[in-house]
Amino acid sequence: MEKSIRARVRAGDSVAFGQVFEDHARAVYRHAVRMTGDWVVAEDVVSLTFLEAWRLRARVEPEGESLRPWLLGIATNVIRNTRRAARRHQKALARLPPREVVPDFAAELTGRIADAEQLVGALAALEQLRPAEREVFALYVWEGLDHAAVAEALGKPVGTVRSRLSRARSRLRELTAKQLAATRSARGLQRTDTDGQVTGDCGLAVRSSKETIR
Repeated sequence: MEKSIRARVRAGDSVAFGQVFEDHARAVYRHAVRMTGDWVVAEDVVSLTFLEAWRLRARVEPEGESLRPWLLGIATNVIRNTRRAARRHQKALARLPPREVVPDFAAELTGRIADAEQLVGALAALEQLRPAEREVFALYVWEGLDHAAVAEALGKPVGTVRSRLSRARSRLRELTAKQLAATRSARGLQRTDTDGQVTGDCGLAVRSSKETIR
């Protein structure tokens, strides 16, 4: 009987692991971009995730469904470590003498791209959630995992996932509305329709094709 790809990965089959990379690297990268807001950092997260997955291959159960939840769980841990390293780096920089500030024209250009603006707005709201709630929301809404798969990815009970997701939704409704108002006020883009209602919806950035926050 032919071994499953899980069994082959567990046994150290590099060809099978290469297939896993081909199948899931894009999903890991997308998750990393959404969680970090940085395309370069996301590329590093993908590399570190698959290096860690290869190191931990003996923990893969030989039978089961897709390895995507397992990989996204590893990626989530990598992102946590990346955030901690970034915070340590920022603290170290803060102790250095100030230097002349050079305008970042690249940031200005990036701000003109619609999807980048949506990503920044969504991350600004998500950053105000507790890390555990942010991770559950990203995996469930953005990555389209079901409750059981999110629980598998994070190593938490399904009930915990459900409660964290519920809190994240409630908090995001409030935060997204505040972020929308702040963004428009800062950029002078506030518009009203004939009834005096504010138009537009930056909340689209925190929705997926699977689910809309209500």
